[in-house]
Formats: sequence, structure tokens, C-alpha cells
Amino acid sequence: MSLMELQDKSEHVYRSTGLRRQTSAEIVSEARRSLRTLATQRPFTPQEKHRQLFGESSSRARDGRPPSAFSLHAQHFEAPDSRPGSGTRLSPLEHKPRLSVSLDEDGGVDEATLPKPPAERGNTRIGSGGSRAKLLRAASINRLPPVTPNTKNMSLEARIGADQPGDREKLQCSDITEHTTNSSSETDLHILTKHRILQNDVSSARGSKPEVKLGHGDTGDDSMDESMFWNTKVLPVLHEFESFAPGDAVSDETVGELCNACSGLHDALTERGMLGRQFKKRSSILRTLFRLIDVGSDRLNLTLAKLILALNVSGNNLLNICKLVFKISRNASNDALFLNDGILDSLLTLLHCEDVWSKGEAVLYCVGSLKLLSGNSALSRLLLSKGFIGVLLQLSKRLMHGPSSTSANITSHRSEAEGQRIIAGHTLVQVTAALRNIADQSESRPSFLSNKAFSTLCLILENHCKDLDICINVARIFSKLSTYTECCHALAETPRCCGLFLDLLSKHGRKQDLVVRLLFTLGNLTAKSTEARERVYEEEGGIDVLLDLFQVYQETPSPPKQCHAPEREDVLVKLIRLLANLAIHPTVGTALAANTLCVQLLLEVLGTKHNHEIYAHSSKWLISL
Repeated sequence: MSLMELQDKSEHVYRSTGLRRQTSAEIVSEARRSLRTLATQRPFTPQEKHRQLFGESSSRARDGRPPSAFSLHAQHFEAPDSRPGSGTRLSPLEHKPRLSVSLDEDGGVDEATLPKPPAERGNTRIGSGGSRAKLLRAASINRLPPVTPNTKNMSLEARIGADQPGDREKLQCSDITEHTTNSSSETDLHILTKHRILQNDVSSARGSKPEVKLGHGDTGDDSMDESMFWNTKVLPVLHEFESFAPGDAVSDETVGELCNACSGLHDALTERGMLGRQFKKRSSILRTLFRLIDVGSDRLNLTLAKLILALNVSGNNLLNICKLVFKISRNASNDALFLNDGILDSLLTLLHCEDVWSKGEAVLYCVGSLKLLSGNSALSRLLLSKGFIGVLLQLSKRLMHGPSSTSANITSHRSEAEGQRIIAGHTLVQVTAALRNIADQSESRPSFLSNKAFSTLCLILENHCKDLDICINVARIFSKLSTYTECCHALAETPRCCGLFLDLLSKHGRKQDLVVRLLFTLGNLTAKSTEARERVYEEEGGIDVLLDLFQVYQETPSPPKQCHAPEREDVLVKLIRLLANLAIHPTVGTALAANTLCVQLLLEVLGTKHNHEIYAHSSKWLISL
């Protein structure tokens, strides 16, 4: 090689070396630009083994919370208008036959104390005087011998469509016998109602038109239309129900027929606008529907529940029907029934009620049913399409605002008001658990954002910071949603969220399942938001809370109770990741590097045997510092 070539090569090497030289500031800047936030795996959320109101890990005492298992039969339901006006349940009296008072068309008691025939209406007559006397004597008896099988099994046309008046009266007496109850007032009303139906049938057969008693602003034509509707649409269905003995063995075909009849009755009442509490003969329908609950078919009971809720029951009946739905929802094999029935709309309508405090335990079991059903992905998507998230968030706001003035007057005793608050807390557990289930669906994120769910959930945390069940449910919601960028930014913009999380970490530092999810959420916020890093650092005592947790979970000799090595290391992974993300901020990183305890804990971690993820996060944390 010539001298000239060697000289050119040396100049080239010198020039190349000169181009790669950097100042110290440039080296630091380049290193800082290379820093990246750390990611980690979301904490595992186990599925409950059994469907119940409160999971096995619930912090609530078993004897102080509503039960998930109970027996429910027709006898637990109360026939409308069968209790005294005071609402006090009276002990049953020994049966003593007595003369019943006659009732007018609206169910009121006449002045006369002895039974007498109803007032003559125009030229309408019912058979001979002897036949009328038979009817009156039947109306005065509270307990009659059971109906014979031949009469019970007669077709509907034979029972209510006989040609001869005498035959009609005999069948009517048999029908009265079949449906007589222990309550004399209900018996009289039931008999007189059928007596008037019989009058209309006989009058129509003879070509005469009976006069109709007017009342409550109704016209005679309206009353006749309602009577015609009752005779043709409702009464045949009730007779079909009453002819069925609940104790007998039930085939799927029979259940299907009963469900179809119940749905047809529901449609007919809806078409006539007779749902709710306005229908005069609503009590007769409810008594018959309650009786069918003892059939024991979940499919039939769900159909019955839909109609009973549409009839706007209240009090103990509302509670029991919500319990019935909850009992059905506990069986995962029944989920398909909720997909094919409109019962979900009925349950969501109940949650729209303004005064949820007066319906306390009924609302609890209603939300509990929806919580169990939301664990099914198909039902979860169906609930989402019905605005489920918005309904739950509005319900939670009403529960946090306390009882209305009306309820406050009713519950004048402090113990009753305290009982309502306890039920409201139980209900919020179900609400947050349902939202936790629904957050698994990717389609739920727009609904969470549009309903401003994060501010409401933070308010729930703030008001119920001592309730571990509620706190863990909300923490699970945040840990799921904060993995998505749009939800993470929305949560970071929620006022006081970082301070609230740090407060909970300070209060419940030994609750590993809560701590690990809050640390994971804070790690997501600080990974994607510079403002979140500043907020965590500027929160008074925030860094001290994190370093205290570091000491607690790093010390092997005295780990938190019920926190084994894998769970303890999981907390350390989330905590080191959070501190490493904080150190990316220039101001926060400088402060952490100057903190002696922080550096000491970091070096101890690097000098101790841990899993690979802890070493990786600790090394990147050290580089950030």
C-alpha cells in the first residue's frame, strides 16, 4: 500500500470518529428520548363459581345480608284487597258461617245488613224466584263442598254457554263453589260479579238489554264494552288457568299452552289499555296468576312475572315477584328464556322508578338478577342495546342522594331509615358488579363514555370508601377500561381520581385484590398522560403512600395477611411500573432520584431474587432515574 493511500485512510478514520462524538447533554437527551412507559398484564378477574347476590369473597357477614337461596310459593303472595287498610297482617279466625253483605257494582257495601236480591234493572229477570234464592244462598256461604270431577272437567262452553237459564244457574253455583275463598268479602265480590255476568248472558239470549249502573264517569256503553271484553277475552283464560291443578305432573306441552294463554291475556289487556292498577277486576286476575306459580315451571313463572309486573303490583307482591325472577336467573340454563322474552324490559322499567328507597329490597333482587344475566355475553349485548349502563348509573345516583321527602316521612324511625341505607348499599354492590360484567364487552366503551360513567363511579368510591365490595367492583371496572386509550384519557381528566385512588391505597393497603387493581389503573394513567404523572406527584403524601406500600409488599417476613408470594410479587410489578412511569417526568424523576428511601428500595429489589418482570421494570426504573 502506498504512502498516499495510508494518509487518505487515516484522514477518513479521523473524520468518521469526529462525526460520532457527542456532548454529555446530547447523550442525556438521547437517553431520555429513548425512555418508554412500561406495560404489564391486567390483574386476573376470577369468575364466581355460583350465581348469588354476594360472592364467596364478600366482606359482608352472611347473617347480615339478604339471602340468595329461598323457597317461594303461591302462599307467599297476597291477594289484592285481602288485607286491612292499616296494612297490619291479622291472624286467621276460625271459620264461622255468616250472612254476607251485598256489594254494589264497584265493590262497596250496601246499607242493608241482610242479603237481598240485587235491585231490578229494567225488565231483566233471571229465571224463577227459586233460582234466584239458590244464588243468594250460595253467596252467603264461605266454604262449600269441593266441586265434582264431572263439573270441573266440563268444557268452557258447557259452563258458561248453556242454553237454558236453569242450567246456567246450576253451572254458576258450581263455578262459585270452585272459586270460593276463606275471605268472605272476596267471595261475595267474586260471586256477585259472576252473577251480573250471568244476568247479561241471559238478557242477551232473551233479546233484552239490561240497564247499566253508571259511576266514575263511565258511560253505559263503556261498561258494556268492558263487560263484553271480560266475558270474551279474559274470563275464558282465567277458567283455563283455574281448571288446572298445580299439584299435578306437568308436561312441556301443558306448560307451553299455559304460557301461550298467559301471553295472549297480556296482549289483550295491553290492547285495551287495562294494565296497571286501574282495571277494576285486576285483583281477580292476580289471584289466578299467583296460583299458577306452584306449577314450578321456570318458563311459566317468567311469563307470569312479566304480566304481574305489568299489572303494577307493589309491597310484598313486588318483592316476591322480583325474588322469583332472581331465583330463575340463578340457573345458567335459563338464560335462553330471558333472550326470548320481554322480561328484561319489565325489569329495566322497574329500575326507572323515582323512589327506589320505598321499593328497597325488590330493587335489590331486580338488579341482582340483571347482574347474573350480564355475565352471559349474548344477554350482555342485549342489555347494552337497551341502555343498561345509563339505567344503572341513574339508579346509583338516586341511591346516593338518599330517600325522598315522602319516604323520609314514612320512615320516621331512625332504625327504619338505617335499614334503607343498608339495603341501598347492598343494591350498589349489585349495580357495580353488573357494570363490571358489562365492561368486558368492547361495545360497552362508547356507552361508558357518553354517560360520563367515570365521574359517577368516582363519586360512588368517595361515598362508599369503607365498603370493600363496592370498592373492588369499581376498581375492576377501572382496570378493564383504562387499558383502552380513549377511556384512559377520560378517566385521567376526571377530577380527584388520582387523589381518590391514593386515599384508598392508604386505607386498604393490606387488601391485595384492591391494591393491585388500583396500582394497575394508576400505571395506565401515568403511561398515557403527563398530567396524571404531575397529579400523582403533587397529591399530598402521594409518593409516601406508594413507598410505604413498597416496603410492606417487599418485606418477606411479614407479608400482608392472605397474600401469598405470587400475589405479593404481582403488587410489586404494578408498583414498580407505576414509579418507573412517574420517573419519566423531568420534575418527578428528579424528586424520586433525590429520595433516599426510593433509591434504597430500588437497589434492594435488584439485589433480591424476584421474577423476570420485576427485574425488567426495576432496571428501566433505574434508567429513568
